Amino acid sequence: MHSSLSFEVEKIKLLKYIMSYLKGKLRLSMIVLVCVVTYSCKTKPSKEFNLEAVVSKTEKQLSYHYGIVEKYQEDNLLPRSIDEKGLVMVPSDDWTSGFFPGELWMMYDLTDNAIWKERAIKYTEYLESEQFNTGTHDVGFMMYCSYGHGYKTTGSSKYKDILIQTAKSLASRYNPTLKSIRSWDHSTSLYTFPVIIDNMMNMELLLWASQETGDPYYKNIAINHTNTTLKNHFRGDNSSYHVVDYSPEKGEIIKKVTNQGYADESAWSRGQAWGLYGFTVMYRATKDEAYLKQAERIAKFILSHKNLPEDKIPYWDFDAPKLPNEPRDASAAAIIASGLYELAGYSKNSIEYLEVADTMLKSLSTEKYLNKKGTKYGFLLSHSTGNWPRNSEIDEPIVYADYYYLEALNRKKRLNAITY
Repeated sequence: MHSSLSFEVEKIKLLKYIMSYLKGKLRLSMIVLVCVVTYSCKTKPSKEFNLEAVVSKTEKQLSYHYGIVEKYQEDNLLPRSIDEKGLVMVPSDDWTSGFFPGELWMMYDLTDNAIWKERAIKYTEYLESEQFNTGTHDVGFMMYCSYGHGYKTTGSSKYKDILIQTAKSLASRYNPTLKSIRSWDHSTSLYTFPVIIDNMMNMELLLWASQETGDPYYKNIAINHTNTTLKNHFRGDNSSYHVVDYSPEKGEIIKKVTNQGYADESAWSRGQAWGLYGFTVMYRATKDEAYLKQAERIAKFILSHKNLPEDKIPYWDFDAPKLPNEPRDASAAAIIASGLYELAGYSKNSIEYLEVADTMLKSLSTEKYLNKKGTKYGFLLSHSTGNWPRNSEIDEPIVYADYYYLEALNRKKRLNAITY
């Protein structure tokens, strides 16, 4: 039992943690503060989850993975997943290209081992040309997950310039009539102006660009896009459609469908994760209560869903037809866990979010999901599902699962600095 004095000490330590973790941008109410402190006071180090041991395992596995990736360096390729032929490597213009450099930066954060910084710098530079890529909304993923981490770590003016140019490229896809950023340029026979829920993840680059340049242009685009998404992407139960297709001339909705989920009216798990994470980031940057409430509503949909397994690792779609005999999606769990760790810092539901995030992280760190050293080409997590309708990356390791898993570990490590 903690004494009242030690409780006050915990509050002070927590406040310092929050300020450093989110760089002083939060103004938490005492209700939120007490909720998180109560959580910290009642939790103890779990024998089932040793963070240091897990980090050690992931570092060894990532080292093995790095050695394999190095064999492809002459072609400037980056790892994505595994298929029947073996390791899938992709060029810098693939939407997943930024995740591997991001993993290297985060491993440096986790271990303070300079070798990871050197490796991160090397592979981040593979993506330099993508700053001018105006053909995809995914430059946010590609460049902020790589150069964004690099800039936070090094303060490099070169990295800053590259990121600002990338924000310009992303902003070029904005349509002021419907107040949204176009997602795909492909599949023109299926869509006119498609906007996918995934696109919420690219808003962070625009928010960063406005903060760094002092120009509200980028932030205003992010806000307008988010408001359009909030208005049109969500059903009555706060699950999200994957794709909303618009008429770019009039801004009217043509259709609401799915591309990677089971059905147009089903809840594709990773789509729900993107929404949770994206609206949390938007609240961080704007303090708009509408974004916080939407993040909380999405969290409620996910965490209270009757088809969420006991270990909290979602099936690839909450409405998949053959449950429980359906593939899981570890990537969705990793994104949700990381998002919940941040959302807990803003919400009155802090304790619930932290406990569920802990459960997800513990589950992902078990032998069922976390690969042994020297297996699966060095990927960290198994059992992700990329695109079930197209039979692509089914129940396989995928690079973005590893990225958000490491991010969740980083956030848990910072929380542990207060909790334990």
